[in-house]
Amino acid sequence: MALAYRTAVDVPTRFTKSKGVGAAFGLIPTQYQSGETDRKGRISKRGDEATRVLLYEAAQVMLTRTTKWNWLKVWAMQIAKRSGFKRAVVALARRLAVVLHRMWVDGTDFRWTRDPVAAS
Repeated sequence: MALAYRTAVDVPTRFTKSKGVGAAFGLIPTQYQSGETDRKGRISKRGDEATRVLLYEAAQVMLTRTTKWNWLKVWAMQIAKRSGFKRAVVALARRLAVVLHRMWVDGTDFRWTRDPVAAS
């Protein structure tokens, strides 16, 4: 998955904000707006399909198969409780894309907790 993600993003500086990476892979809901009607549909399915599928599978594995808890899994399980499992998987896939981009730009490692790392 890491190689597919890296080739799909290509140059990380083309995204001014990391939040734009999820939209580039189509992991945002489509909107249908007409006058007063505003409906959100399924994911837009734009961008690189292979990377989107791999991000979705990684998110699904993180929620179903891993036993170690981290802040991403807790966040996604809260969404699953409110909105359903499939929406939580898509939300986690989008969040994974954002986190991977931020890690790539900053050169940092993944932290299992949200506690800030003490500078030494």
